[in-house]
Amino acid sequence: MLPKGRRQTAHLVTEARKPRSEDIAYRERRYLIMMGFRVGCFLLTIILFASGAGWLAAIPAVGAIVIPYIAVVFANGGREPTSTRGFRAYEPNLPERYSGPGHGVPASPPDPGQPGDGG
Repeated sequence: MLPKGRRQTAHLVTEARKPRSEDIAYRERRYLIMMGFRVGCFLLTIILFASGAGWLAAIPAVGAIVIPYIAVVFANGGREPTSTRGFRAYEPNLPERYSGPGHGVPASPPDPGQPGDGG
């Protein structure tokens, strides 16, 4: 008799997910790298603007504005499913189409001398 809550199937170690702490550390590291890139864009914008580059300074400025949004979306993404084993496509289990009595069978003329033959 198995204790309550125990599964009867064994799972392979290769099917185990990464620990949650490792996943959070990865997302934090990715966020910090993107924020570092943002600071670089911001500094490049200041340097280009100060040197009189004009509209060329707008390119890293746009990066400095857009990168925080992208970084937050990636950081809040959470754990992604590692396999699609739990997801199945919808397959409706419908019965065969009802065609009614006599449908689908070729009609044969009534035998002579039978009622309903008109003779």
